[in-house]
Amino acid sequence: MTSLPDFLTIGAPKAGTTALHAALARHPGLHLSRVKEPKFFLTDGPPPTRGGPGDAQTYREHIWRREDYGALFSAARPGTLTGESTPFYLYDLAAQRRIRAAIPGARLIVVLRDPVERAHSNWTHLWSAGLEPIGDMLRACEEEERRITAGWAPFWHYRRLGRYGEQLAHLFTLFPREQVLIFRYRDLVDRPVDTLDRICRFLDVETGVITEIPRENVTTHPEPTGGHLLLSRALRTGAAVGRFLPSRLSGALTDPLERRLQQRARPRRPLTWEQRERLIGYFTEDVTLLQQVTGEDFSDWLRPRERSGGLVGVRPDGQRQARNGRAQA
Repeated sequence: MTSLPDFLTIGAPKAGTTALHAALARHPGLHLSRVKEPKFFLTDGPPPTRGGPGDAQTYREHIWRREDYGALFSAARPGTLTGESTPFYLYDLAAQRRIRAAIPGARLIVVLRDPVERAHSNWTHLWSAGLEPIGDMLRACEEEERRITAGWAPFWHYRRLGRYGEQLAHLFTLFPREQVLIFRYRDLVDRPVDTLDRICRFLDVETGVITEIPRENVTTHPEPTGGHLLLSRALRTGAAVGRFLPSRLSGALTDPLERRLQQRARPRRPLTWEQRERLIGYFTEDVTLLQQVTGEDFSDWLRPRERSGGLVGVRPDGQRQARNGRAQA
């Protein structure tokens, strides 16, 4: 019988799941899949072949055959727990149902990030990679429904990916709450040791073994210069052509262009309060649902935000919003 994982990190994208996967892989009682994001439960068979810029290449990375998926866990030592991390499982309700059908006893880890910050990081990731053709996040969000209708992959669903209330409400119709661990992205950043121990207790493995989260790659923000636009257009063309080539040749075509895009790029710039405010309204109702579903307070996501070294939602008067003497994440 093909091996299936004991636990899954199921969401959310751009919420530290890559770094968490790397951290958990250091625990001797855990076996994490070598492929961090196999995406097995996103389809019932082969993935689509078309979508937005670069999607065809991403789809080719899906591990969708049962035997290939099971092989990710076959080398686990006896007595270790096996797991993988595909942050789109929380968003994809059909994937939730497939997990329930295949592994009803699976333990599920959910990392939630402020949905506006998550969307901004998501957009910046694709803009930095030369795949996002719109250089203004808010305008790109306005294109979201059209892109979804056209079949663009979930990573382009900047706002919808952050509607955690809807996603968790559905998840809890399939899995008992004791099988689901929910915590915030900021917990990984601010309290990594406590958060890792909390995860280990949830998985019932020894605590105090892993004590740090590997630093994630920080997405840069290339300026929308003429050179950037030309390189981005070339990269998207290369990605379109690459879908007809073997993966190795496809990467050889696009990787050098992406490296050129990153040259002279600046750190990711924070959203202004005006930008943040325009997006908050989309999430307000869902944050209320999230609070009802989890019994936790997420109302801070509906306010201005500032964090040293991170995203900032600056109030119109330019003042920092702080509480208890500390800027809030």
